[in-house]
Order: sequence, then C-alpha cells, then structure tokens
Amino acid sequence: MNILFCGDSNAEDGVLISTLSLLKNVDEVHIYILTMYTKNEKKNYQPFSKTAADYIRSLVINQNPKNSVDLIDCSSLFIKEPPTANMGTRFTPYAMLRLYADELPQIPDRILYLDDDVIIRKDPTEFYEQDLTNIEMVGVLDYWGRFFFHNIHNKKVFDYLNSGVLLLNMKEIKETGLFAKVRHMMQVKKMFLPDQSALNKLATKKKIAPRRFNEQYRLQKDTVIQHFTTSFRFKPYFHTQTVKPWDVERVHNVLKLHEYDDILNEYLKIRDNLRREN
Repeated sequence: MNILFCGDSNAEDGVLISTLSLLKNVDEVHIYILTMYTKNEKKNYQPFSKTAADYIRSLVINQNPKNSVDLIDCSSLFIKEPPTANMGTRFTPYAMLRLYADELPQIPDRILYLDDDVIIRKDPTEFYEQDLTNIEMVGVLDYWGRFFFHNIHNKKVFDYLNSGVLLLNMKEIKETGLFAKVRHMMQVKKMFLPDQSALNKLATKKKIAPRRFNEQYRLQKDTVIQHFTTSFRFKPYFHTQTVKPWDVERVHNVLKLHEYDDILNEYLKIRDNLRREN
C-alpha cells in the first residue's frame, strides 16, 4: 500500500502515530513524505527531519523488510510554482506539497494521501484497491463543508470532499492536468480552504466514498479511518473543538476516547525514549 504524507517538523508526531496505526492494519506499506525548506515574513519553518524519517523507516522495515520510507525534498518545485495568493492563510505551505506529486517520478500511480492527524482503525484495503478507471481522486464528503460548498451547477448535491484522506490516481491526474490547474489557481486566487477548495472546484473525475473511510466528527462502529479535524460542538455552548492524536491527555479527557490507547501508548514510549536520547 502506497501512502503519501506532507509536512514540516511539526508533522513528525502525527506521521509517527499514523504509521503505527498503518503497521497494525496493513501488511506492506511504502511511505512517501514530502517536505521542503522554506520561510516567510512571519515564520521560519523546519523541514520534516531526516532523523524522524530514518526512525520511522526502521520501524516499518523491522515489521516487514519489504516496507519502505522515502523522504522527498520538494523545495525547488515549491519555489518554481509557489501558491502566491494563499501564502498568508492559516494553513502552512506544507499542506500544499501534495499538489506537486505529479512532478515527482518516484510517486506511484496509485497512492493514498493522509493528513498527519489521521489514524487507521481497520484494514483500509477495500478503499485502497477500488477501481480507479477514469477517476482522478476518491474522498469522503467534508462533514461540515458539504452544507456550505456545492457543485456550482446543482446546489442540492453534496459533493464537497474533505482532502485529508484522498485516494489519488496519479496517472489520471497527470493526463487531466488536475494538480497543475490547482497550482495555478492557488497562485492567482485567494481561497478560504486553499488546496481543498481548488481540488473540489477543478476535479472533474472525483468519486465519493462512504463516511467510514474518513470519519471527521465522532468514532462510529464501522469507522475504518478517523480524521481528527477541527469540529463544531453545540453543548454546553457553541464552540469549535480541536483535539489532535498526539495530545493524548485531551484525547482521553475531552474526546473520552480510548480506542487507540495501544497505538498512543507506543507513540508516547517512542517519543519519550527519543527525547532522552537527544
């Protein structure tokens, strides 16, 4: 199973947790991590470190020698086509690196993109191996965005995908030029949710998958992939709620969730050991 992550040094904990969950549910994984060196007027970013990638590689190969992890520097691609109009959003530029995957020959034709706040709960093979004929990408409706963003030609149809879990058909994406079109749009048009909005607007061959493959609100009995997004809560008062997997205490105390304690306990042990070594 080919997996795509993107991020800077702040994504390292999340990618580690996601990888541990993959190893629990998938026999063979080939992980690609896109990162870069960049900065802007407000902040200097540190890339996803080679040390972290090497450690994750040791974990996956220890489980199966066929497994692999590739850390790919996309700095030159980003400099060549920066998302100029959207550099000032609350999202880091690293969230947009997946849009350069069509420019990387080492990326396979079929690959599952995951945000770093995703945990694999069950074997995702059914989702991963589905037919992609004439399909650019497969995703799940955005839990909240589906109510506000619709196909421009049919306001009653829910078709706005969450981009945190996407099965990508890179061969089709290259043929249609989808990612190239999205990169251009992000250069010239400022958007609220930049790459997600552009992908939804420009993808003409997308497929909607069942909610269980990207659960964004609350764990369900059939959840295969859980995505810890920022959500709205209405009790005891209306508010937003953000709890990420690496904030284990809040996962327990706020979400009252212990489903992933085996994975999170292993993550904490690894994290503490690495900190002592450093």
